[in-house]
Amino acid sequence: MTILNLTPDSFADGGRLPTPAHAAEAARRAADAGADALDMGAESTRPGAARVLADEQIRRLVPAIEAVRAAGIDLPITADTTLAPVARAALDAGADAINDVAAGAEDHAILALAAERRCAIILMHRLAPPAADRYSDRYDAPPDYPDGVVPAVRSFLEARAAAALAAGVPADRIVLDPGLGFGKSVDQNLELIRATPDLCRLGHPILSALSRKSFVGRAGLGQDSDPSQRLPATLALSVLHLHAGARLFRVHDTAEHRQALDAAWRCLPTTDRPASIPD
Repeated sequence: MTILNLTPDSFADGGRLPTPAHAAEAARRAADAGADALDMGAESTRPGAARVLADEQIRRLVPAIEAVRAAGIDLPITADTTLAPVARAALDAGADAINDVAAGAEDHAILALAAERRCAIILMHRLAPPAADRYSDRYDAPPDYPDGVVPAVRSFLEARAAAALAAGVPADRIVLDPGLGFGKSVDQNLELIRATPDLCRLGHPILSALSRKSFVGRAGLGQDSDPSQRLPATLALSVLHLHAGARLFRVHDTAEHRQALDAAWRCLPTTDRPASIPD
């Protein structure tokens, strides 16, 4: 899933797609580079980001989706939003699925919308909304998970998947995201990657969304870094996440991930490959 941020303040690429035409051109480049899907969002979720009202998200998002579709790009599009009115407008404009970093807990109507449209929805764990969060390598002390980060994330995702099912979302249209970089220290993020087999037992595909995040830079470089320096460590952790069981990848660098993950995929035992994904 190639990230197309329609925001001025995203941590790695804010302001790079200021118009619908820029979004359509970026979507074309992503398709040419081997993207399987596009993730389009109009509100930054970086730590400290300010909220963006629904009307402004729609103003940014809908023309960009329409421009992508008008350009003849038919890749699936996920609308990255926590608000049902934004998700509805995006689906009406040509999006196919919802990527909700609040897992339906902020706007409960988003689960009903996914059920109504019978579209896929990604449900993510986070400890706090972005405005109250910090970068993974900037905590004074690790975020508190009394029983451990893995049991907490697993329990939350299990509960949110159950809520989606209860709202009428088909089981095969639920994707779970452990929320790497959201309310977790560097070590807690790495622990979650290692624990992916446990999360897979919940019975839904796991999304890997670690691209260029601060914990990736800290793990790879051992020091402060700019997002532009984090590609090698991102690729390394993405490959490890694939081998641990993640099956969808939300990334900034499409061509590099396409090559790295395709090569890693060929090393997986055949029995580990879902039948729905071709060899």
